[in-house]
Amino acid sequence: MANPGTHGTDTIEVTGHGQAVGTPDLVVLDLRLQAEADTVAASLAAVAEATRSVLERTAEHRTNDVPGPRTRGLNLHTRTDREGRQVLGYTASQQLRLTVAGTDLAGEVVTAVSGAAGDALRIDGLSLTVADPADLQVRARDAAFDDARERAEQYAELAGRSLGAVRTVVDAPSGHVPMPKLARAAAFSDAAMPIEGGEHSVSASVTVTWDLA
Repeated sequence: MANPGTHGTDTIEVTGHGQAVGTPDLVVLDLRLQAEADTVAASLAAVAEATRSVLERTAEHRTNDVPGPRTRGLNLHTRTDREGRQVLGYTASQQLRLTVAGTDLAGEVVTAVSGAAGDALRIDGLSLTVADPADLQVRARDAAFDDARERAEQYAELAGRSLGAVRTVVDAPSGHVPMPKLARAAAFSDAAMPIEGGEHSVSASVTVTWDLA
């Protein structure tokens, strides 16, 4: 968009967009371990046991260079009859986040977690990401600025002008878009669940204002 003014001091403002794609190297599993029992103590104990079992079973897949397991969101609910008068039991749940290096291990980890937790397991999410997105962010910003400059040069030429000095640069927050590819649930068996690595995309936007010469 060109702003009106005297010749030589006009400006053109353009927003450019860029994207960089990399290969994921981390698997993040958001789990929920849930158990029902007749008493509060029994439901909490069952969840604690399932959590310990999952952590023990997946210990060999975790390394020191990735974030450790994170437990959060311990919840306890009373189960009642339809009228809400009689207590039927209690449901306890614990959220657990596991981060594993190497997307080739994703299927093995899912299988190990399932075997450890059994029917107590709920998988709230599985995402594939990169440990260090800094390089992708730089490449995405480079692409966004190049896109803005290319557009600005085209508009300036159409107006019979040329680009002068850059006046302002406004950076927009970058976005991270992991795109894992999961096998169909029917493929799940005693063997590792097949999970394809897919891609991890980082996007950037920048708004640049140039003087028009």
